[in-house]
Amino acid sequence: MKAMVHFIDRRLNGKNKSAVNRQRFIRRYKSQIKKAVSDAVAKRSIQDVENGESISIPTRDITEPVFHQGKGGHREMVHPGNDRFVTGEHIDRPEGGGQGGGSGSGDASDSGEGSDDFIFQISKDEYLDLLFDDLELPNMEKNQIAKLVETKHVRAGYTSNGVPTNINIVRSLQNSLARRVAMQTGKKRQLAELEAQLAALGNAEENASERLLLEKEIAELKRRIEAVPFIDTFDLRFNNFVKRPVPSSQAVMFCLMDVSGSMDQPTKDMAKRFYILLYLFLTRTYKNVEVVFIRHHTQAKEVNEHDFFYSQETGGTIVSSALELMSEIMHSRYPASEWNIYAAQASDGDNWADDSPHCRQLLEQQILPWVRYFSYIEITTRAHQSLWFQYEELAKQFPYFAMENIRKQEDIYPVFRELFKKQAA
Repeated sequence: MKAMVHFIDRRLNGKNKSAVNRQRFIRRYKSQIKKAVSDAVAKRSIQDVENGESISIPTRDITEPVFHQGKGGHREMVHPGNDRFVTGEHIDRPEGGGQGGGSGSGDASDSGEGSDDFIFQISKDEYLDLLFDDLELPNMEKNQIAKLVETKHVRAGYTSNGVPTNINIVRSLQNSLARRVAMQTGKKRQLAELEAQLAALGNAEENASERLLLEKEIAELKRRIEAVPFIDTFDLRFNNFVKRPVPSSQAVMFCLMDVSGSMDQPTKDMAKRFYILLYLFLTRTYKNVEVVFIRHHTQAKEVNEHDFFYSQETGGTIVSSALELMSEIMHSRYPASEWNIYAAQASDGDNWADDSPHCRQLLEQQILPWVRYFSYIEITTRAHQSLWFQYEELAKQFPYFAMENIRKQEDIYPVFRELFKKQAA
């Protein structure tokens, strides 16, 4: 009979004792969690877009597969009185309550049993990682600038020379121990042999001269052993860093938002939601991305982040004013030879009719030839107007010009993912 062995883990549980299981759970049910996150982002207020989330996953989606003994084979069953179904038809589940689900819908039931949905709390970082998973800035290129070659310090082993701030204590102590072992082991072995001989001589008078000689040798060996320093400059090792040139990848995103009188408050809120998602995506995913905020009505103005989202200024509508300002800033501060240029424009599509052809001309001649990607979102439930039709012609000419229509708040995140989804290599 084999003895059963039990292992009992008595280690103290740390602060993040379930971190590994948590990450395994997120990886396994990533599709269900991402769907819950996409549903949750539309229900949040603008101020809470980047916080963590408590999400609900249906129990049926997290059930584990099991093996059980089946009857097997091909079986047919005859149910008397059947006048509604024929062979091959699927019978729908009966509607009603009694099956859990946590929604509270359905009628009362006096039979059956079920389970509530699984509630899972994710942190801010996990929420944002899932929110922006598989997204990227399209057509990003590495710009190797001849006059501005960036270098990055990278670890390159150890060196025997360096500054004190780069000393590697562990490697230095390892060298010290190896040196002391090499220099002292032989002497200590010889010392033990001499001490054994001295003890064997005893205290007899006839052995006094021999004992004196042994004592001198023992004293000399101890002095030589003690003279070996604990650590020597020869032992010191320093972390070695070398400069490695890296391609300079810089990007700028122009955010153009219509704040004219035709943009009512719900429409402006949807535009702000889109730009908040875009801003979080850029600042979380990329290091060298600058953002230029431009608000416009009849006149365009470059503003800071706070004014872009919270300023109350409004007026008429001339969309070309924003494009002219973008072109001016782009060519003066962000040359295309050194920068990956992107733009995202949001409007309700209401524009002065004679200005829409001018917008197309500005984009076609002064902006699109130098940008990597230009996205336009129109937030309206009305029929499209002249600006949309002018932009449609540009989309046929420039493959990196993207257009999407947002009709309600629930469309924002799917449209955002569609505009910035990761492209196939």
